[in-house]
Amino acid sequence: MVFEKIRDILAEQFSMEPEDITVDTDLEADLNADSLDVAELIMAIEEEFDIVIEDEQVEGVRTVGDIVNALNLKK
Repeated sequence: MVFEKIRDILAEQFSMEPEDITVDTDLEADLNADSLDVAELIMAIEEEFDIVIEDEQVEGVRTVGDIVNALNLKK
């Protein structure tokens, strides 16, 4: 469920088909995400899940799977 929501947010943000995004999708290498894209993604995730994500939680996040794992740890 968390993955699907993240996938849908990314698909909308990057104008992609959701099925093209996997847990192994690399934000920078595969999506060409820059720091502004990541900031927008974080804001969308915070809104969707009604949480606050601290800057240190974002450090080291490279893939969609990393995001999912970080969110699962917040529960």
